[in-house]
Amino acid sequence: MRVLLLGGTGFIGKHLHAALRARGDDVLLASMRDPAAAAERAAACDVVVNLAGEPIAQRWSPAVKTRLADSRIAATTAFLSALEGRQPRPRAFIAASAVGFYGSSESASYDESSPAGTDYLGKLCAEWERRSLRAQSLGMRVSIVRTGIVLGLDGGALAKLLPIFKLGLGGVVGSGRQWLSWIHIEDQVAIYLAAIDGAEGILNATAPEPVTNAAFTAALGAAVHRPALLPVPAFALHALLGEGATVVLDGQRVLPTRTLALGYRFRYPQLADALQDLLAR
Repeated sequence: MRVLLLGGTGFIGKHLHAALRARGDDVLLASMRDPAAAAERAAACDVVVNLAGEPIAQRWSPAVKTRLADSRIAATTAFLSALEGRQPRPRAFIAASAVGFYGSSESASYDESSPAGTDYLGKLCAEWERRSLRAQSLGMRVSIVRTGIVLGLDGGALAKLLPIFKLGLGGVVGSGRQWLSWIHIEDQVAIYLAAIDGAEGILNATAPEPVTNAAFTAALGAAVHRPALLPVPAFALHALLGEGATVVLDGQRVLPTRTLALGYRFRYPQLADALQDLLAR
């Protein structure tokens, strides 16, 4: 199979690239900065996986919000428009999304059937997905992978937190009651592979046992054998990230109901096992 990765040089993309190559697939890379060139490369591929997008975890100035939207909504629209005039086209379009789609709550649980939230991230993800679904009108099977907090040693949240926790400087963020829907990088990649191989529709890429920020903090502190007693107050994060602090101060309890129903079995369903595996490396 020939697979085109858009945004394939990032954290998830590098791992997915390696997994595809390891099983014998031919992998091409392209940038969404040039949608027409990316569409030209896609025409010779069986599947396109779009992982491109400006990082969410930063201060959301008006300029940053423009880049967040352009790198997701405008880029996807331009790519599919360019692909419309080409033949042959790929059989499938696998689109990234995020659990920010659901909004945030300390009490509710969400799965793939839940509606979009009405906050900024909910609206951004919903429109991103709507543009991705246009690929169906081009005769392509579409799968959308809504990703949570991906745990790995070479990128994502864990890579940033580990040095702090190893110094004994880790602690609960904000109230600690916010939910954290996490996933081991191996499960993240395996869910993308399932989508590439034929799974269709919405797939939550989150482990079946989400935890609160307080529980995650305790587990990570125990995993590195260090105390985790220094809290990070909400006002400090607001001072650093502004509106972007919502990414870590608000959370959502997301369950992979449909992912499990389609037959996927998580390698690391529990946080302690995921951390033990990663830190043993």
